[in-house]
Amino acid sequence: MSGQGSEPLVSVVQGTKIYQGSKAISGVDFDIRPGEVHGLVGENGAGKSTLCKALAGAISLSSGDILLDGRKITFDTPADALAAGIVMVYQETSLIPTMTVAQNIILGREKVLTRLRGMYIAAQQLLQSMNFHVDPTAMVSTLGAAQKQMVEIARAVHHRARLIIFDEPTATLTPEEKLHFFDLIHRLKAEGVAIIFISHALEEALELTDRVTVLRDGERVFSGPTRGMTRETLVRHMVGRDLSQTHYAEARKPQATGARKKKVLSVQNVIMGKMVRNMSFSVYAGEITGISGLIGSGRTEIAKVVAGVLKRNFIYGGMIYLNGKPIRYRIPRQAIADGIVYITEDRKLNGFFETMRIDENIYTAKLATPEGSAVLVSRREQSSVGNDWIQRMKIRAINSRARIVELSGGNQQKVVVAKSLVQKPKVVFFDEPTRGVDVGAIAEIHDFIRSLAAQGMAVVVISSYLPEILSLSDRILVARQGRIVEEFSSTEASEEKIMYAAIH
Repeated sequence: MSGQGSEPLVSVVQGTKIYQGSKAISGVDFDIRPGEVHGLVGENGAGKSTLCKALAGAISLSSGDILLDGRKITFDTPADALAAGIVMVYQETSLIPTMTVAQNIILGREKVLTRLRGMYIAAQQLLQSMNFHVDPTAMVSTLGAAQKQMVEIARAVHHRARLIIFDEPTATLTPEEKLHFFDLIHRLKAEGVAIIFISHALEEALELTDRVTVLRDGERVFSGPTRGMTRETLVRHMVGRDLSQTHYAEARKPQATGARKKKVLSVQNVIMGKMVRNMSFSVYAGEITGISGLIGSGRTEIAKVVAGVLKRNFIYGGMIYLNGKPIRYRIPRQAIADGIVYITEDRKLNGFFETMRIDENIYTAKLATPEGSAVLVSRREQSSVGNDWIQRMKIRAINSRARIVELSGGNQQKVVVAKSLVQKPKVVFFDEPTRGVDVGAIAEIHDFIRSLAAQGMAVVVISSYLPEILSLSDRILVARQGRIVEEFSSTEASEEKIMYAAIH
């Protein structure tokens, strides 16, 4: 069932939302038809999430109307939108961590009396039908980012929504999981479900959608059929100009033989439970080391072990050396003192204090360093440090006193990076550094990562997106089942070789 030619299911007429005198969206017209996949793209801060949150009842428009089946409707809460058949799958999970997977899936459609066994069986059948390998009895707090995203998607399907809004649904999924998700999109479309697809992966948007709408600076600048549209045309609408080069530049040129600096970090036969099994690798100053691998391969866990977030096995747990000296940290602050930082893959959960201001977040990170552990907090220094990093990271905000929760996803990510770099590290682990980040911000973050290596810092980039790994890395390590199973130079590596090593 195609949405082409039918009447709109949902329309937004002159939608405007104002925050603190600034317009997040301004006079936006938007509509979607039954059985249509409608792409919504734009840079971070363009207004995509604001528009969709209004449709999902999470916020109210300052002016303008929302029409459902041609009739004006007002949503005071997400429950109102859910009752009308509109569900939003957020980029940052909205699950309740203290409940099980099955309980989260049925949340909002519970019966007066619910048998646990029946609930778990139904959830298991739903997850299996979508090829999502998640235990319905598991507590959500124990899941990784990708599995949480799967539960969010399953919950939306369970609610039998007429309109499902997906905000960066594939950002944490493996290539195989993405294929299953794309099949799910096609099935929902065939059933007449309308789908709004928000994604910074423009190739996915062009492949999946029937129509695409582009927002720029809170205004609609383009809306039309996807057929015949190229990535370059889409980017031109998004940024208002041609980009001279793709944000994923060609692979880094290999360093000259004598250019490799000294070995800064050495991981030898490290073991941590069942996730990291006899893992070994080295990291060098002035070099970007990429770590690729499927979710659950141990790539994130080994970074957390090195940075003191997780602890390796006490007996027969292997050794880690920093500049030739053995290290074992009980808490991340000890690693920070030695110049090692880990930049989390889940910015909302572990990356910042969302109700605090930008300058407060950045300055709080500085207070964790030996030189910043003062008894009294200097408000003047806090403002100065905040403004300095806002400029260096090109963070778009009203001012340094803006709260993190008010920023777009890409600008939140820049704050997370600034928080770690203000600690003046010598070794930095970037875990999914551009997850949910737009094309412009990706280029800025990549340039910043390259500049850190150029300054002599030892940089490790962990990423699920192979073009990013190939673009940034001098060396590429492939993790599988808790071990490093392959190493490639930037000239040897290819997507096919990396995927083969990661799977076989």
